[in-house]
Amino acid sequence: MKRTPSVVLGLCSYTHDSSAALLMGGELIGFVEEERLSEQKHTRAYPARAITWLLDQAKLTAADVNAVAYNFQPARYLSESPAALRMALAPATRDRAMARAHGFAKVAVRTQRRLRMIGRQFPSARVTPVLHHRAHQLTAFAASGWDEAAVLVVDSIGERQTTTIARGHTALRRRTQTLEAINDPASLGYVYGAVTEHLGWRRGDEEGTVMALAALGDPARFRHLFAEAVRTTATGFHINPAYFPTRTLTSGYPRTSRCFVTETCPERHPSEPLAEVHKDLAAALQERTEQVMVHLARRARVLTDSPRLCVGGGVATNCVSIGRIIEAGIFDEVFVPPAPGDAGTAIGAALAVHLDGRSPSPVAGIARTCYLGPSYEDQPLDLTPWPGLHQKTPGIETAEFLADQLAHGTIVGLFQGAVEAGPRALGNRSILASPLEPDVVQRLNATVKFREPFRPFAPIVLAEHAGEFFTLGQQAPYMSMASGVTDKARDQVPAIVHANGTSRLQTVTKEQNPFMHAVLTAFGRRTGVPVLINTSLNVKGKPICGTPEMALDCLANSGLDALLLEGRWITK
Repeated sequence: MKRTPSVVLGLCSYTHDSSAALLMGGELIGFVEEERLSEQKHTRAYPARAITWLLDQAKLTAADVNAVAYNFQPARYLSESPAALRMALAPATRDRAMARAHGFAKVAVRTQRRLRMIGRQFPSARVTPVLHHRAHQLTAFAASGWDEAAVLVVDSIGERQTTTIARGHTALRRRTQTLEAINDPASLGYVYGAVTEHLGWRRGDEEGTVMALAALGDPARFRHLFAEAVRTTATGFHINPAYFPTRTLTSGYPRTSRCFVTETCPERHPSEPLAEVHKDLAAALQERTEQVMVHLARRARVLTDSPRLCVGGGVATNCVSIGRIIEAGIFDEVFVPPAPGDAGTAIGAALAVHLDGRSPSPVAGIARTCYLGPSYEDQPLDLTPWPGLHQKTPGIETAEFLADQLAHGTIVGLFQGAVEAGPRALGNRSILASPLEPDVVQRLNATVKFREPFRPFAPIVLAEHAGEFFTLGQQAPYMSMASGVTDKARDQVPAIVHANGTSRLQTVTKEQNPFMHAVLTAFGRRTGVPVLINTSLNVKGKPICGTPEMALDCLANSGLDALLLEGRWITK
């Protein structure tokens, strides 16, 4: 008889964005990305620090773990090799067929070896590989808390799948059923990453910069090219290899073709100034991405007939595309989990093993929550390594004190409670500023974040007042959706409106984050505007600060004015 696992460790490791999640009897004990503890952004390393924290939280040892769930299945890679060899029959893909077959086989062997390495760390556990897109699906659906929904996952690649449409439901137990899948080489994430790299930014890291740049360009210049390069079909899309050559999973093979370069521009060096052609290329890429995402959402509605949609995968972080899906009115409500990318699959993989074990315990601790990582509320603070920093305790109620500082133009780092899941700071590891201050965007980009001057900043707003400033028409608790803005927003807080007329907002309720709700309420009382700028507590190239030490380094080495660290006011 199959033993039901009661302690399940979910892992994302050895690829990018390493993370770990722990379920005990179906309840999520915690989740954290390794970068928040190691200071290595997008690390692929085995998440040793994350695992140690989780086991300490549960008062367990590695020997107590009886199941480990990994977010890829090696056998699925191996099955791509024969299909890759068939590409040798087509002139457009012939030159990469052998390299692709070899690349997928090599990754299959490497993934199997990694599973054995993980198994040696947990002597009492069975290590189970989970289909990558299933892990994404379960993460998104479980986090929604809905009983039924369409689930759309779009990423670069998971084994072979790049896009899946599923139906999530809770009949008997929470599960997802894949209805349609699109396999590589048709990959929207691959195309976006290829153009990101072509424009001089890091693929797998700086796609958001390209999305921001797109607002400054004219998509018409390259609209026809992307219509040819990414062609929609009745059930999805496919990629023209004349522009984006077939992926090989082997280094040394460019992702853009000579034809693409000839019809657009040479590859931009990161130090090269931005030209109009770069802005126009970004604009056309973004426009086509939005069109394909809306097309896929319509297909999901047809297949599931569900009024609600969950979106996961790396492409779900393209907040403008999510906003377009909402604007199209295809679904009554759209949900993106706080960690839609690969890091979040640690949760989904653990869920898959728990559910497949037919445990009678219901899933708990995942729906509608994002503060899942370590907290440091009772940790003593020693500023000796930072001799230029000074601390005091605010003399009045902390939320009122912070709101007053912000209203007077202070730019503040906020470190409170548990670390957020996912790529956005959601009020626990944030940099806050007043959107009413002149040149606040320029100051934040130049002296605090050290990033490109065209990058926008997101607003955080009281949920009960969101409709006064934004046209989204639904809650956006995880800063994953771009919204149109109202005339009131344009008039009163233009600093949070990007060049394309949108804002990537976060709505906050008292239940979700009581302290941030209190700060926004107090700031609104002082200024008449219950809206703040909220950006992540980090500088460009560094992960969001997961520990007090990382936050203090950020204060000491950036243009931040002050840091509110668990109620302590720290200044330079």
